[in-house]
Amino acid sequence: MDKKAKKILFHTYWSGNGWKRENERYTSPEDFAYAKEKGLMFDPITISHDECVKKVVELANTITMEQVARAFMSSLSTRRLEWRSAVSSYYISKLFTEHTYTSAESGRFYEGDGKAHIGYTCAICRNIKYGVIGREYYVNEDLNVLNFERIKWGGVRHGDLLYTLFDLEQFIKEKIPEPTGEDAEIFKEILNAAASCNDRDYPGVLRNKLARIPLLKANKAERDVIIEILGCIGVLAPKSYDRPEAAKHDWTYATYWRGEDGYDSVLADKYFGKYL
Repeated sequence: MDKKAKKILFHTYWSGNGWKRENERYTSPEDFAYAKEKGLMFDPITISHDECVKKVVELANTITMEQVARAFMSSLSTRRLEWRSAVSSYYISKLFTEHTYTSAESGRFYEGDGKAHIGYTCAICRNIKYGVIGREYYVNEDLNVLNFERIKWGGVRHGDLLYTLFDLEQFIKEKIPEPTGEDAEIFKEILNAAASCNDRDYPGVLRNKLARIPLLKANKAERDVIIEILGCIGVLAPKSYDRPEAAKHDWTYATYWRGEDGYDSVLADKYFGKYL
């Protein structure tokens, strides 16, 4: 990855104080052209739900679980966070069948006018296992913020139709090395941490345990994403959804996981056993 292009991308959205406000985000034409040439920044995209779904299904039939599992494993020691994102996007993509947009209300939201507005999503996407968010049209959507999140944290919009497409399109351009013994050791320790949790532990406890894995260099947000990814693909799956949520949290796939659930050894072996 080109270091200058990455710096340009990150500087567009992030500062020492965290996220930049909308009116603070700026990339000079020269910097944008450079980062675009290096494949890290992109022109805005306009695409329909139906075209998105068609492309996602095509990618799902091109990519294999072995490829994305290898990328996830290789990301652990290298801290190439964008490599680990695709295993979730691929898993979700395999749940898709081609379909046309079918509108359904998705709740209310408030804009600058202070008025409540009704949001809409595709009912068929929403009925996919994890409730995929699929808008009818994406108009002049910013792909650069998606790439920033993908590279900085390993993706935070898994389950969003446009992100699924973007993530997989970027993944097929990557050259992923074979995982090392260090990667395997880190992954074993992640599983051991899940297995060692007390029955009523919430995912936040597991996140803290991951901080104590010596070889895993990851901050709090990155550890969250690892847990979310493993939750999405079923390795960290709750055995019940009839459980209270934490009082305040940002979990999606790991919301109902508890220590008593441990990890699914069958799926862990199915996806990653080759490297263990």
